Amino acid sequence: MAARTLDVQYYIWEDDMSGRLLFSVLLSAAKRGVHVRLLLDDNNTPGLDDTLRLLDSHPNIEVRLFNPFSFRTLRALGYLTDFARLNRRMHNKSYTADGVVTLVGGRNIGDAYFGAGEEPLFSDLDVMAIGPVVNDVANDFERYWRCSSVSTLQQVLSLSEQELTQRIELPESWYNDEITRRYLHKLETSQFMADLDRGTLPLIWAKTRLLSDDPSKGEGKAQRHSLLPQRLFDVMGSPTERIDIISAYFVPTRAGVAQLLNLVRKGVKIAILTNSLAANDVAVVHAGYARWRKKLLRYGVELYELKPTREHETAVHDRGLTGNSGSSLHAKTFSIDGSKVFIGSLNFDPRSTLLNTEMGFVIESETLATLIHKRFTQSQRDAAWQLRLDRWGRINWIDRQQEEEKVLKKEPATRFWQRVLVRLAAILPVEWLL
Repeated sequence: MAARTLDVQYYIWEDDMSGRLLFSVLLSAAKRGVHVRLLLDDNNTPGLDDTLRLLDSHPNIEVRLFNPFSFRTLRALGYLTDFARLNRRMHNKSYTADGVVTLVGGRNIGDAYFGAGEEPLFSDLDVMAIGPVVNDVANDFERYWRCSSVSTLQQVLSLSEQELTQRIELPESWYNDEITRRYLHKLETSQFMADLDRGTLPLIWAKTRLLSDDPSKGEGKAQRHSLLPQRLFDVMGSPTERIDIISAYFVPTRAGVAQLLNLVRKGVKIAILTNSLAANDVAVVHAGYARWRKKLLRYGVELYELKPTREHETAVHDRGLTGNSGSSLHAKTFSIDGSKVFIGSLNFDPRSTLLNTEMGFVIESETLATLIHKRFTQSQRDAAWQLRLDRWGRINWIDRQQEEEKVLKKEPATRFWQRVLVRLAAILPVEWLL
C-alpha cells in the first residue's frame, strides 16, 4: 500500500468495474495523504470527463492528459482539424508506488485486461520491478508529466466552484455491488496476494534496463535514432541462435521482413506468435501482417496465430501467454538467444515505431527467457494454429491440439466477408498508420 506517492500512466482506462475500482483505489490513497499523479492518453477517455474532474478536485490528486482533444463530445471533428497531432498517442503503461516498486508492461486498465468481465480477455504481460530501475521509471514519468504534449485537466475541462468545494466521493455502487465484492474476494484470496502479504513473492533477480521514447515523439519532433525500436536493437544486440516474438499486432513492413530474412540466412531460428484474424480486435491491422505471411514462411520463419477460443482447458491458457477462452493476444515481448527479454508496450508495427510513444524493460535473465520460451512453446500447441505452405504455395492452418493434426485451408473461425475485407485493406496505402 502506497504511503507517499503514486505515479500512474496509461493509454486506456475503461469506465467498467476494473477501471472504477482502480479509480476508487486512487481516491482512497489520496484521502490517506498519498500524492497521486494520473497521466492518461486522451484518445480513450470518452465518458470519463466527470470522473476525472472529481478526482482532480481532490487536493492530493493531479490529472493530466496527453495530446488532448479540444472537442470533448464530437471527437471525430478533432481528427479533421488536428490530425497530425491527434494521430500520435501515448501508449506507455506504468504504475509506480513510493518510488519503490513499479509495474510496467502492455496491460491497460479494464475488465478485458484483468479477466474481470464476460468479454474476451486481452492476454498480456507486465513486470513488477524493484531496485534501481524504479528510479528510472519515476524519472521517465516526470519527463512525460512535464512535456509540452501534456495538459493539466484545468486546461482541458472547466471546473466549477461548486465542484471544487463539494465532498469528493465516488458512487458506492462502484465498489459495493455483489459482482464487485465477489471479484475482490477472488483477488484477495489469490495465491499472488498471499505471497505478497507474507513477503514470499518469488522474484527473479536480473539486470534490468528501461527503454522509453522521448515524449517529443508526441509532437513528431523526436530524432529517429532516439526512437525506442532503434535503441532496443542496439541494447539487445544481434541474435545468433533464436528469436521468439510475441506481438498482438504484427505488421513487419518491407524493411522489417528484410531484417528478419537476413537473420534467417545467418542461421537464426525465428518463431512468431500473433493474433489470428478471428482473434484480432483490429482487423485492418491483420491485413498489414497477412500480406507478408507467405514470404516469411517460404524462408523458414515459424508463424503461429492465436485461436479466439479453445476446445479444452489447459494450464497454459490460465497461467500463460494466451489468456482464457475467448481470448485475444495483447502481449508484446520477445527474447533473444535464451538470454535477454523485452517486455513492454511496443508492438511490431509502424504505429508503435513511428507514431505512438512506447516503453518497456530489457531484462538480462536466462531464467525469464527460458520461462517465456517454455510458455511460448506450450501455446503453439495448445492455443494457436501453426501456418504452413502446401506444395502449391497456399497457406494451411494446422491445429495440433489433438494427437492427429487437423489441416484447415481457410482463415479459421472467420466469415467470407471478413476475409474479403482483409484482402481489400491489404492493398490500401495505409500500412504506416497500422
